[in-house]
Amino acid sequence: MRLRSKLLLIVLDGLPWRNWRKFMGNLEGWVQSGEARVWKMRSVLPSTSASCYASIHTGVPPQVHGVVSNETLFRVGQPDIFSEVAKAGGRTGAVTHSFWSIFFNRAPFDLVRDIEYDEPDGPITHGRFHTMTGYNHKNQMTPSDIDLFATLTMLTERHGIDYGILHTCTLDSMGHRYGHDCGEMDQALFAMDAQLVAFLPRSLKAGYEVIVTADHGQTARGHHGGHDDEMQDFALYYFGRGAGPNEDVLLDQLQLAPTVLSRLGVHIPETMRARSFLD
Repeated sequence: MRLRSKLLLIVLDGLPWRNWRKFMGNLEGWVQSGEARVWKMRSVLPSTSASCYASIHTGVPPQVHGVVSNETLFRVGQPDIFSEVAKAGGRTGAVTHSFWSIFFNRAPFDLVRDIEYDEPDGPITHGRFHTMTGYNHKNQMTPSDIDLFATLTMLTERHGIDYGILHTCTLDSMGHRYGHDCGEMDQALFAMDAQLVAFLPRSLKAGYEVIVTADHGQTARGHHGGHDDEMQDFALYYFGRGAGPNEDVLLDQLQLAPTVLSRLGVHIPETMRARSFLD
């Protein structure tokens, strides 16, 4: 079954609003040229990574889906983007941290079975995952972002996925180690922006709408999880033909899942009560 459109969601973990607009020169250039639009989006609470991942895809808050920390890992029960696209006959792909496979495919995560799979009947049709096992303050254990971008592009071209997500923890890990006001972070943002631009035009040419965003923000000292603009607020860039609100409108993270499904032409389940921000 052919869906109405195709869409890729790029999630750059732990990137606060102030650094998106200041350092992501390629994305900002597309905004200036009119090829992209940008809004500020606010995360759920707690603004903790796993909690945000589950809310991004289910459209419900942590107090409903139950993922309230990075230690509460289980197969989420609510309908999500993967499950609804699969029900509609679409093909999905994920190039992400293993938490996404746990939440939306099966738990626990088995390294041999689940690090890579192609399952036509699964909610995640094509999964390519990393675990960051052994991560600590001195060793980030993150894969190269350009490899992740290349892998998602491969899934679009080899398997013709209708919906795909890429999630990278590099900037979040850099923030935890160095904070967000330092030369190391400046260079990390410059590199991420350059690596993204190497693949994004190729996806647009292939007919994909693209959303580039974060899961949460981060303070100058590298913290998140709480109720604070620095921890919760981040940018959302949209490449596509949908009509959105004025750029001064603050978006709610719970709007992301129903927005993605609406762009794909997939039925939005009743559990996703927030309204799509794109028409």
